[in-house]
This record gives sequence, C-alpha cells and structure tokens, in this order.
Amino acid sequence: MNQSILLQTALALPVPDIEALIQGRMIAAMPRMFLNPGRTFALYPAHLSVDLLSGDRYYRSHFLPVAQKALAQLNSDKVSIKAWAKCELCQMVNEPESLEALSRLTVWKTEALQQILQQRPFIFVAHLRVYLLPQPLEMPVHPSGNFVPLPKSLNVTDSSPVLSDTIFAKRRQKLEKLEPPEHPELEELQSALVHLSTTNPKAKQLDAEIKMFLGWSENSPTAKPDRDFDWIKTIAPLGDRSIELEEKKSNYQAGTDFENITRQSLEFLGFKIENAYKGGAGGLDLFCSQPYPLVGECKAGRLIPSRTAEELIKLGGMHLSRDKFLESTKLVIGPGNPSVDMLKAAQEWKVSIINAMTLQKLVELKAKYPGAVNLVELKPYLEMGRQIDDRINDYIQKVAREIRLRSQIIQAVKQLCSDSDFPTVVEIKVQYNARFAATDSKLTNESVKDLTIELSSPLTGYLGRIKGDNSQSDRFYFLRDLPLDD
Repeated sequence: MNQSILLQTALALPVPDIEALIQGRMIAAMPRMFLNPGRTFALYPAHLSVDLLSGDRYYRSHFLPVAQKALAQLNSDKVSIKAWAKCELCQMVNEPESLEALSRLTVWKTEALQQILQQRPFIFVAHLRVYLLPQPLEMPVHPSGNFVPLPKSLNVTDSSPVLSDTIFAKRRQKLEKLEPPEHPELEELQSALVHLSTTNPKAKQLDAEIKMFLGWSENSPTAKPDRDFDWIKTIAPLGDRSIELEEKKSNYQAGTDFENITRQSLEFLGFKIENAYKGGAGGLDLFCSQPYPLVGECKAGRLIPSRTAEELIKLGGMHLSRDKFLESTKLVIGPGNPSVDMLKAAQEWKVSIINAMTLQKLVELKAKYPGAVNLVELKPYLEMGRQIDDRINDYIQKVAREIRLRSQIIQAVKQLCSDSDFPTVVEIKVQYNARFAATDSKLTNESVKDLTIELSSPLTGYLGRIKGDNSQSDRFYFLRDLPLDD
C-alpha cells in the first residue's frame, strides 16, 4: 500500500453516482467510453445522464434521498473532488436480461438502464476501486466531457480505500458475474434510516452497523462515549453516597437515588418488574416476573439487617405460593455489609446478596456487549444463598472469555482472507489453534462451524458467509472487528 500516483485528469460522472461510490454502496460506474484496466483518475461530479429521466425514475427508491441531496448541493461555479479511482475491469453489457441483475447491484433502476441501452450499442460498466483524498480539491466547473483536465497534477496514494481488499474482491466477483445481492431487505432498512440518522444517535449507530454488514464500509465510526449510558457509572457511587449520608443522619435522598438506579439497572438487564414499592425495613421491594420469578430488595446504607430477609418472605408470599417462593430467585442488592443474622437467614432461605459495584459491572457488560448477559444462564449464579459477588464476577469473566474467543475467530478469518480466496471452517480452525489457542483449549471443526455461523448472521455481521454445498465447504470473509475492553 501507500503507492504514489500522479493524476492529471478526472472522469466525469453524475454526482449521485460518485456519492454512491464514496459511500461504498456500489463499485460500478457507467462511463461513455471503454476504460482500460489499470487507468487512474480523479472523480469529477457532474450533472450528467440524469437528464435522460427524472431522478425518481433513474435511481432506485432506497438511494433516491441521497441522490436528491447530492444534486441539490451542486454548485454552478465550482466543484469539489473528494476521491480518485482505479479501473479494475470494464465490462460491455448489451443483453436486456442482464439489466435487472445489474440494477440490483447498483443504485440505477432497470428502466433507466433500458433507456440508456436503447441509445447506445453497449453499456460500459467499469469496476472502480475508489480511494478518498486527504482533502477535497476544488476547481472551476468544466464543460461536459468524458475526461476533465485537472487544474494541476494531483499526487495521491492508495492509503485510504473506501473498501478493504477483501470486501472489494467479494463485491467485484458479484458484479462481474451479475450475482444477486445477499441482503436486499437490509438495503431497504438502511435507506429508511437515512433521515433518522442525522438526528438520532441510535439510528446513526444502526445505520453504521448495517453498512458494515452489507460491505458498504469497512470500519465502524470512531467510538464516542454514549451519553445515554452515563448513569451506569453512578450505580456504585450512589450506593457509597447512601452510606456517607447515613452517617450524617441525612440519607433519605441518597437512599432513594440508589433504589431508583437499582430498579433501572434490573430493567436494563432484562428483568420485567411487576411491582416496586418501599419496604417495611427501609428499602425498595421488587418483584420481577420475567424471564423467571425474582424477589428482590434494594437496601441502601452501611448495614443489611436480618429484617431484610423477612421483607423478602413477605413480598414473595404476596405474589407466589409457598412452594413457588422457595423455588424463586431471591436477591438483595446494597452497598453495605450483611449482619450475621442476615447471613444465617440468607443460607436458610437461599437469599443471595450482591454489592452495588457488582451490579454496576453486570450493567456495564450489558451496555458494552448488548447480547452478552444471558439472564437464563445467570440464574444459577444468583441462587447460592450467600454473598455472591465472587460468583457474579466468575460469570462476568466467563462471558469475557467467550467474547475474546469470538474476537480471535474474527481475527483468524481476517488473517486468512486474500483478494480472491476466503477460508473454510477447517482452515479457520487450524489458524485459530495455531495463533490463539492454548494447548488445552484447541477448537474442533464443529465448534468453529457454530461460531462462524453465529458471527456471520445478519444480527451480528462480523463475518460474511459464502454458502457451499455443505457446512464444511462454506467460506467466510472479514467484515468488522469485535473490539475487546482489555
């Protein structure tokens, strides 16, 4: 990489087409002449070709808002060149039956392609590898033509490709063979997010994730702190604050704040709270019905007294029969230490006790990896009948190991991918075992198959998958990293 190239001309293309190329939505262009493979040029945004049809008849519906915005930003005096490209291949298409397939892989409507073919003997389809310029180059508007001379020679490098080598190779293969896209329904969803993503951070993040999964972009945007999750960092401090103010005989508000954030934490983890109200022993009683019955109490302050167990028994009797209560999960959350009598009651009634910091760690894990905390898997860890911070930490470490394993599988695939060759399950297993696995943690073909299928599902989108005749002949390619919080 970082090859230096001198550009003296720019290929004139419709400004929406260039926007689609820069966004990674497609790798194709329709020049009016054949382009020799290997030719390099800047991309000059012009008002071309769209005159043949109105924009809504020229561009597919999911791209139309982008096209309209790009056309509206055209300046009559000067243009801004943001990228350059290298022609990797130039096809000549003249079979009417190929136009629908070409449309599905690009932003152009089939009827627009049909009309172009009526006016020309061929449609030239150039496969362009597009690179971003470090800074846009502004130049005066130039009369229309196939190629536009640049005002001065432009020295560029290939250090900023829109698409990675692997993704571009995959997209080029599909375009060359006119194979259908794998997830057209996700393209439609992404188009629906275009307007929302400008004002809604959640929609913006989902938009970025979908683009990465579709292969329109390689990397996620630079991670920024999520202001919506700032509250998580206050769970343990609010517990400590309740102790501090208790000693000053003014703990009411601090206790209430801690109780409120405990309820918010349980709901964030996925528990469905049916009832929550102030308990007789001073605290917050909670009854959760889903995904399993959980009777809980939040207890602010320095001490968790034995009366807390009595409150739990009373709460459980209001919602469950005696047998169901005995079988239910019973949990006390607080920053303080349980009394000796509370510990005895906890063992007798199978009541588990966790510290506020332990709760915060669980919620942080859920926030960073939304699917990581499985409440059904967590259930046995919550039913020890004692102080269980060590058990919850064991669970958190177990989940961290599972995430690390998946991150390393992704890295193994990334290391094996080349321009035109993608690894099988067996090759990924060999690479993982050689580069990442300890002697006693080697993976089997079956376990790697399960992991790669999970990581290539539309809901995760870390890997891409090319289905073979059977699972062992499936091939996989890298889409995005799974970052680890070390």
